[in-house]
Order: sequence, then structure tokens, then C-alpha cells
Amino acid sequence: MFDLDGWQEIFQSIGKNKLRTVLSGLTITFAIMLFTILLGMGNGLKNTFSSFFSRDAENAIFIMPNNTSKAYRGYQSGRRIEFKNDDVDYIEAKYKDEIEFIIRRNERRVDFSYKNDKSNYSLIAVDPEIQFLERAVPFEGRFINKSDLNKKSKVIVIGRMTKQDLFPTGVSAVGKYLNVGGLAYKVVGVFSDPGGDNEERLNYIPITTSQALYGNNDKVDQINILYNSKLSTSEAISFGNNLVKDLKDRFNVAPRDVRAIRVMNRAEVVQGTKQTSGALDMIVIIISIGTLIAGIVGISNIMIYIVKERTRELGIRKAIGATPNSIIKMIMFESLFITSIAGYLGMLIGIGVLAYAAPGLEKYFIKDPSVDTGIVIFATVLLVISGIIAGYIPARKASKIKPIEALNDA
Repeated sequence: MFDLDGWQEIFQSIGKNKLRTVLSGLTITFAIMLFTILLGMGNGLKNTFSSFFSRDAENAIFIMPNNTSKAYRGYQSGRRIEFKNDDVDYIEAKYKDEIEFIIRRNERRVDFSYKNDKSNYSLIAVDPEIQFLERAVPFEGRFINKSDLNKKSKVIVIGRMTKQDLFPTGVSAVGKYLNVGGLAYKVVGVFSDPGGDNEERLNYIPITTSQALYGNNDKVDQINILYNSKLSTSEAISFGNNLVKDLKDRFNVAPRDVRAIRVMNRAEVVQGTKQTSGALDMIVIIISIGTLIAGIVGISNIMIYIVKERTRELGIRKAIGATPNSIIKMIMFESLFITSIAGYLGMLIGIGVLAYAAPGLEKYFIKDPSVDTGIVIFATVLLVISGIIAGYIPARKASKIKPIEALNDA
């Protein structure tokens, strides 16, 4: 390492050539800053994709009946497909190895009231396993259970926001009775949901209760499935396709009728998300590498110019006894010092810009645009090494010039 005199020489050189130092430093600072910002925004886009699909379980399939769009087997188009309990039993029996839970779901909008407070909410009739699909977590009381289902109990689990809207602060909702569309339901629990406020204004009752009270039938508006988590993405997609094929055959729906039975398979979404994330990674990597290469080229050109500009100075140093190695070391350590400080400054500026802009970027689907500091440090070290190499090559060449030639250099 240089002694005190060596560092003094470096600082003197920097002080005498402020513009040169600033230009070489800015090249590194800008390259690392841009690299950090691009990497952070790429991560922010990936975080947005992930957040879209983290609200519900990943191993979910949603099946919704609709009207047919094609005539088939003597049936006219426009026929309404309706699921019933028997269809749920059929799916569960045929695909018992592929299914963890199968959940019936009916939904309606009704007025909720408690004492003087009243509002309109979604009343969702389900099987108890909806808790695992929605990732709902009771923080007061409990969730609906099999006993409620078997007894067709008039019980309800309300969302956190429903409680907040209807019940005074500090008052427990558990055990109280809500007027729900003119019928009294006993609140047995209050849940939170990672989906946020909208999901926490949903309210669940046993589907058997709904079927008995609202129409006295066994209709099912939607079938939700949690497939076996051991299935790979391709196996889950295949399972979903086979399931749709069987249901179309069961309801005499044309194979190419994509409207009659609508299916959203999270496995397909996960696959698409992975592909999109991979594409984003490639774009960010390509742009980032391009930025680093531009920085490397920039600092190399500047270092070559700096050494050439100092040829006369280096000749004088040799004339008064400086060795070639001491000249090389001086230039390399000066390069190391400048690139290190500038790189660190670029990293701090980039991280600061991301932190400042993060709240405003969410509306552009960029969530939490953070960066892995280790990656940025690696990029900084890469540029520092490039700066050292860029300084070494011309310095070594300059150290070999004879003093008289250097002194005569214009």
C-alpha cells in the first residue's frame, strides 16, 4: 500500500486536475446509478406480478358456468349451464388423487345492519375450506366449520372491514347477531385477508344454509378447487384441461365452446408469470450489461486520455529518479481511488432515487423497486477493476517512455 507521501501525490494530482477527475468519476457514478435504478425497477415490476397472485392460494382452479356459444348434440346455443351438488360430487370422486379440497361457492349482494349501522356487502356461501383458498385468518372467534355445514346453521364470519363499518370501536362482533337481508345471523368470527380492504368486506356463511334459505335448491354458482400441491405446473395444467373436457362432455357442451364453462387455472397464471418474470430479467440484464459496458468503455477512454495528457509529467518523474513501477502504482491507485468513491456514490444515489420514487411508481405497476445491494456492489467492483485495468495498460506503456522523449512530447 502507498505511504503517506504516495497518497499526498495522488491528492495533489487530483487537486490539480479537478475537471479530469470529475469527468472520470461522473462516468462511473452515472453507470452505477443507472444500473441500480434499472435493476430496482425491474424488481419492482416482478414484485407487482407476484402481488397480483399472492392473495389466493397458488394451487387453485376456479370453474364458472355460463351460456353456451355453440349448438351441440341437438342443444341450441345460448343454453345456460348450471352446476349442482351432484357435479361437485362427480368431480371429487373422479379426481380424488388430484384434489386437496373442492369448494362450492354462491354469492349475492344483501344489506347488512347492526343496530343503527347499515351497509351493502357480498354474502358468500361456501364450504369451510374456502379459508385455505382465500388465505383468510380469523383473529376473533373462528371460521365456519363442518358442523355448521351439516346443521345448516345461520352463522356468519365477517371480514375485518365489515366489522369496522358496522360495529363501534372496541366492541367484539363475536356472538352478536347481524340482520342480513332480513334474516338474523350469529357472528362466530372475524377474519383478515391478504387481499386487503375489498377482500375484507366479504362475508361467509355455510353453503348448505344458503341453499336451504335462498331457493331451497342444490345449485352451485362456482366450483373452486385446491389441487394437490405435489403436482408440477405442467401436471396441474393437464389436470385442469382434463377436468374441463369431462365437464363439457357431462353437460353436452361443444369441445371448442370456450364460453360455456370458464376456467381459471392458477397453474397457467403461475407459468405465465414465470415466463414474464424471465423475460423481464433478460431485458433488465441486457440493459444493465449494456450500461456497464458503456461505463467500462467510458472510463477506459478517459484513463487513456489522462495518461497521455500526463506523459510530460511522467517523463519529469522518471528524470528525477522515479521507477517505472512507482509510476504505474501511482496511476493505478489514483484510478482505484476515483472509481471506488464514484461507484459508491452512484450506488447511494441510485438507491436514494428508488426509495424517493417508490410511492409514486406504484401507479405504474412498479411495487417496492428495491435492489440486492450485493449485485450493485459486484457491478461497482467490476467497474473499479475495469478502471484499474484501463489505467494500467496506458500507464505501463507510458512508464517505458524515455524521459527525453516524454519531455519533448507536445
